[in-house]
Amino acid sequence: MIERMRIACLAGVALLSDHQPARLRVDDRAGSFPAIWLHTDAPTTAWITVIVGTRDWCNLAYQFGHELGHVLCNSWEPDARPRNPCQWIEEALVEAFSLRGLGVLADDWRRAPPFPNDAPYGAAIRNYRETILAGYQASAPDQGNPSDFRAWFKMHEAFLMEHGGLDAATGAVSTMLGLLEGDATMIADMGALNRWPGRTSVPLPDYLGLWEKSCAELRSPGRLPVRLRELVSGA
Repeated sequence: MIERMRIACLAGVALLSDHQPARLRVDDRAGSFPAIWLHTDAPTTAWITVIVGTRDWCNLAYQFGHELGHVLCNSWEPDARPRNPCQWIEEALVEAFSLRGLGVLADDWRRAPPFPNDAPYGAAIRNYRETILAGYQASAPDQGNPSDFRAWFKMHEAFLMEHGGLDAATGAVSTMLGLLEGDATMIADMGALNRWPGRTSVPLPDYLGLWEKSCAELRSPGRLPVRLRELVSGA
């Protein structure tokens, strides 16, 4: 399941970062939350921890996809501790990245199941994804109206600056998913994140500007930070 989800999440994605790991390690551990284990033991290995029940395959794929998104965003090295005020953007993006991956995985599972007569499990993956997405859509502004996202952002801006976790950014997830599904080449821009001193701790205007500069350095499309700048400004 992990390998299928990795392929689904990275389908059509150009890996351009000069900070990507050589290997992934995935452990199932007891605890409260899945995470990236920041470590110094193997400097070229990104270490993902998940927390799943027995044969809870959809949840495994979902958790892995979210953490793989952080790896794509260069948030796996020892200095990658999450920091405000801009961590909420990464959290919303990697959640959208995982949900997009689940959609691709569901379709691929139906077309080419890994086990005989297992194609119907693709519908279970799709239903699992839609249940999660429905929760985000219920708290989201109208994706078709940038001014609505701007209004949401202004209403929550002060809180987001101090609370960068996914719980704070639920209203942004479906909008981010719409961006990634509408133009999958934007996902390459996630690989340009956090390549500067300060990472997510810099102010939002600086964060977006540094991200655009990083995209140019890696010859990434650069459309994702531009579109996010437009959204938070209501353009």
